[in-house]
Amino acid sequence: MWKGLFITVGLALVGCGGPREEGTLCQQTFTPYPDLVTGRARTSANGLYLDAMAHYATGNYAAARDGLQTFLNSQIEDRTAYIYLACSYLALGEPYEAELQLDHLKRNSTLQYNDQISWYRVVCWVCSDQLDRAREGAQRIASSKAHTYANEAAALLKALEVSPK
Repeated sequence: MWKGLFITVGLALVGCGGPREEGTLCQQTFTPYPDLVTGRARTSANGLYLDAMAHYATGNYAAARDGLQTFLNSQIEDRTAYIYLACSYLALGEPYEAELQLDHLKRNSTLQYNDQISWYRVVCWVCSDQLDRAREGAQRIASSKAHTYANEAAALLKALEVSPK
């Protein structure tokens, strides 16, 4: 019983951005963006999106990537899928493709994803070993206390202090 409780609590901490000490700096820094899509009413316009997000929610990022790309190619209204597509690429170890998706999201000026874009761009730089750029980006984020990811950026800066420059 206790073992299961400790595993559950440990997984909850990881999911909440708690301390993670295993793996590479990329793995320690990257947490997929939370699924805010599942639970929407299914329509003919969002069916592909919901299907792709079912894969995302279970950690099947290759299937999520394929489904999200199909969804984004088939419609022009809901561009929020780009944040999930970027995270799918990051989870698959493709930070350059992830950064490209963030560029697509940034171009849609009606969305309010500036904090997410700036943070996940830093994560892309960490995961592609562009540590100087990651350090600069994390410093900008950490210095803005109103930024959604200020705490994560500060933790990254501490981790980068022990990483080679």
